[in-house]
Amino acid sequence: MRYDCLFFDLDRTLWDVDRNQKKALRVLYGRYGLDRSGIGFERCFAVFERINAGLWDDYRDGKISRETLRDTRFERMLDEIGLSDRALARTLADDYLKLAPTFRGLIPYAREVVRELSGRYPMYIVTNGFAGVQQIKLRHSGLDGYFRGVVCSEDAGANKPDPRIFEYALDLAGVKAGAAVMIGDDPYSDIPGAERAGIDSIWFDPSGMPCECRPTYRIGSLRELLALL
Repeated sequence: MRYDCLFFDLDRTLWDVDRNQKKALRVLYGRYGLDRSGIGFERCFAVFERINAGLWDDYRDGKISRETLRDTRFERMLDEIGLSDRALARTLADDYLKLAPTFRGLIPYAREVVRELSGRYPMYIVTNGFAGVQQIKLRHSGLDGYFRGVVCSEDAGANKPDPRIFEYALDLAGVKAGAAVMIGDDPYSDIPGAERAGIDSIWFDPSGMPCECRPTYRIGSLRELLALL
């Protein structure tokens, strides 16, 4: 198969969200003495992870703004661990956005695959993540030089799976829908969004989860892209 352009999701496709956000929250847990809640770090992180995931789903679906997502996740976390404090929640929100994207953990084989494929194709990031944050992630992880551009939902005025963000990416890359492929891990945004825009998709699914999405291809390891593309 041959395409003229590759679109990559970033979070959980290339950048290891789970590992990096846990490291960031561990720093904040110690910095602001959250242990005074009597809640250990692992439980605190589990609370944050659950709340954060739910809010990201709401953001993807257009139910909340990025500002609501940014602030509410820490407000709810502090409420749940018994440390309700709106000022502290805002401080945590600000510090988290500065700290988390500086961690460099990547999904296995991400660097070698991106390096190899960048010599074959022009590549772009297409993400629902916040623009400034995603740029920091790419720079600190050393992936920024492999991509010709970053398309964020706030730039396109639409979140994946809305086809408008993919159409925005196609315009930026200067290619037709049939000449591009979207590579991502999210069966609720990456795959159906690409399909609605007429773009082929490769679902990165390392866990082998069941899903009703209809990717063009399905892989369990990023290394499979080297043979597929």
